[in-house]
Amino acid sequence: MRRLKVAHVITRLDLGGAQRNTLYTWTHLDPRRFQALLICGRGGLLDEEACAAAAVSGGPRLLWLPALVREVSPARDLLALLGLWNLFLAERPDVVHTHSSKAGVLGRLAARLAGVPVLVHTCHGFGFHEGQRAPLKSAAVSLERFCGGLSDALIFVSRANQETAKELGLGDPRRYRLIRSGVELSGLPAKLEARSRRKMELGLGRHKLVVASVGNLKPQKNPEDFLSMAERVAEACPEAEFLFVGDGPLRARLEARLLAKGLSGRVVLAGWRRDVAELLTLCDVFVLTSLWEGLPRALVEAMKSGLPPVCYAVDGVRDVVQDGVNGLLAPPRDAAKLSEGVLRLLGNEALRRRLGEAAAASIGPEFDIGEMVKAQERLYEELTAARPKTDA
Repeated sequence: MRRLKVAHVITRLDLGGAQRNTLYTWTHLDPRRFQALLICGRGGLLDEEACAAAAVSGGPRLLWLPALVREVSPARDLLALLGLWNLFLAERPDVVHTHSSKAGVLGRLAARLAGVPVLVHTCHGFGFHEGQRAPLKSAAVSLERFCGGLSDALIFVSRANQETAKELGLGDPRRYRLIRSGVELSGLPAKLEARSRRKMELGLGRHKLVVASVGNLKPQKNPEDFLSMAERVAEACPEAEFLFVGDGPLRARLEARLLAKGLSGRVVLAGWRRDVAELLTLCDVFVLTSLWEGLPRALVEAMKSGLPPVCYAVDGVRDVVQDGVNGLLAPPRDAAKLSEGVLRLLGNEALRRRLGEAAAASIGPEFDIGEMVKAQERLYEELTAARPKTDA
C-alpha cells in the first residue's frame, strides 16, 4: 500500500505546546502508512531537536523556509507564500497540515494554489483576541474565515475555540474535529528523588509551599498578573514562594518589578526548562493567568500531576477546569479574586488534596499525546480515502 505523504507547516519551533505537539506528531506518524515532512522557519528553541530527529536514518524529513517568520512582513510573507507553493509543487504531498496563525494562512493558500488534495489546519488558539485594536482583529478574523473555507478539516484543541469559530463563521462546522493537545500521560506525575535538594537548587525553601506557573513571558500568558497575585499572597502567607518556568520579552520588566517590590527572594523566574514535569512535583498549587488560550498544555500536565489549579476562566481553560470541582476559577484580569483562590488552597491542605486528586482524575485518555497522533492519522486516511492521490 502506498504511504500518504503528510507535510506539516508551522511558523517557527518555539518552546510552546503547539510546537511540541507538532514535532511529536511529525516524528511519531506510523512510518508504514505515512511519509512525514516538516516545513518551518528557523530561529526557534526546538530547532536542534528537529534537526536531530531528521538526522536519524529513515526518519522524517525537515525543510527550512527562512522567509517564514513570526512578524508580519509583506515582502517576506510573499516570499514565504511563493516558497511554500514551490515546495508543494515539488513534493506533491497528499495532505498539508498547518499549525499556528501565520503558517495557517500562508500554508493553506499555497496548498490550494498548488493543488494539494487534502488540507487540514489545527487551531492551537486564535491569532486574534479581545485586546487587539478593532481593525487588526477584524482583518485577522477575515483571514481565518477565508482560509477556513479552504480547509477540508479544522482541528480544535478545545470546545471553547470550536464554539468561537462557529459563531464567527470560520469554516464549515461539519468539518470541525476535536482533537486534544496531548501530553505524555504515562509519565505523570513524574518520579522525583532528592526533593529538598531540587527545591534548594532552584532557590526555593525546603519546607515552603510553592505556587507555580509555566509559559512564555509574553502578553498572552499575562505573567504580570502572576506577580500581582504573588504580591498579595506573599503578604498574607509568609510560607508561600513562587516559581514561574518560562522566558520571553517581558522578563526584564518582571525582574525590575520584583526588585522594586522586594520579592526577588520569594519569586523565582526559572527560564526555559526541559524538566517541567519534575518541577511540578515540587509545587503545591498551579496558577494560569493567560488572557486567551487554545488548550494550555502546561495546565493539563499540572492537573495530571495532581496540582489543584487556580486560573482565569478563559476559553480553553474552561474545557478542563470546573470551579470548585477540580480547581478554582477567577474572572480574567481579576488578580484579587485569583489571589483569594490561591490563599484558600494554601490555607487548606485537605482542599488542596481533594481538588488535586479530582484534577488528576479529570485528565483522561483523550489528553494522551499518543491518542492525539492516532486521531490525526485516522483523519488523514478518512479525508484521502475518497480523493485521487498524488504519486509518491
